[in-house]
Amino acid sequence: MTDRNLPRAWSRRTFLMSTAAVALTHSALTPAQKNAGASKSGKLLAYAGTYTSAVDGGANGEGIYLFEVDAHTGELSNRKLVAKTPNPSWITIHPSKKYLYAINEVTNFEGGSGSVSAFAINATTGELGLINTVSSEGAGPAHMSLDTQGRYAFVANYAGGTIAVLPILAGGSLGAAVDVHRESAALGSKLATDAPLGSFAISGHDSPHAHMIEPDLQNQFVLATDLAQDRIYGYKFDATAGKLTPAETPFTSLPSGDGPRHFAFHPNGHWLYSLQEEASTIVFFHFDGENGSLKPEQTISTLPAGFAGTDFTSEIIVAPNGKYLYCANRLHDTISVFAIGADGKLKLLGETSTMGDYPRHCRIDPSGNYLYVCAQKSDCITLFRIHRETGLLTFTGHYTPVGSPAVLTFLV
Repeated sequence: MTDRNLPRAWSRRTFLMSTAAVALTHSALTPAQKNAGASKSGKLLAYAGTYTSAVDGGANGEGIYLFEVDAHTGELSNRKLVAKTPNPSWITIHPSKKYLYAINEVTNFEGGSGSVSAFAINATTGELGLINTVSSEGAGPAHMSLDTQGRYAFVANYAGGTIAVLPILAGGSLGAAVDVHRESAALGSKLATDAPLGSFAISGHDSPHAHMIEPDLQNQFVLATDLAQDRIYGYKFDATAGKLTPAETPFTSLPSGDGPRHFAFHPNGHWLYSLQEEASTIVFFHFDGENGSLKPEQTISTLPAGFAGTDFTSEIIVAPNGKYLYCANRLHDTISVFAIGADGKLKLLGETSTMGDYPRHCRIDPSGNYLYVCAQKSDCITLFRIHRETGLLTFTGHYTPVGSPAVLTFLV
């Protein structure tokens, strides 16, 4: 529901005609923001993972690309292919900034698995050197994260329906998995309970599909979504051995068929927002850091009132200041913007055209001033200015060409 009283730049049609917004005045950054993510060369660097073989879209990428980021305009430049690796559809940086880890979303590694690759980061240039590649212990990995100490990598294998814990060894290499789980439960319905009228958003209720895995901010618990089982699983994390054991409340159920995909913690660590891919909804939960349980407080659509048809949500992020939340809608091809209330509940402020087709991922830069969208089927990354006072977005007019982009992350 787009508010007609919002600034003119907020209108989707206006965005299509207002590329002059590239000349937006840049708000002052603090010294810390200006230096955020800078390499030893003093430049802010970003990495994009791309699809090299077709998975839900094109395959025009060649691996992982490196960009320089203009701290004043947010523009990406000097694109360089720094790793030829298959389908690096999710990448993450080690806390030391010395290593980069990428899943390889494939099904043919060591007889039917996916894999994870470790790279050393050149501190001056940002270029990557392959350290090793190991099995992800399941086909088609879709997401990975690291524990807060940088000792373990967590991987969610979508096609294989498993989650795995991989140790990070001396020198940044990955070891064989020390723990693997495959949960069994009834699969959800083919059609989402909360889908928009007329939706055919049918993607994954055929077998278990682990879609995301991430620890809480205190590194005590690990949460993992299974899209097909319509559950968010909770595990107690042993940070010494890398083992996961079911939490006191082992899972939280979502409505049948809605398909939990990704989630985002609020900076306070107590609020969690779950994005349902097939229903195009966000569920707000209170997260209990003592026992790892989730208590639902609100369900809200990511789409404007009256929308009918098919949409697949993809990514959800909370602004660093904790005041706003953003999520990407594929097919509708928008970023929805929400205000986060004092009680954690969401209020839809409106939506902005992504200016590209099929937004698979979005990311906020370290300064909190810019939002980037990976338009997978348009072979580009689009750039938006975040208005700090309102949370709203304005397209800057800047497109960065890159084949089949899947994910973007910064060296911070």
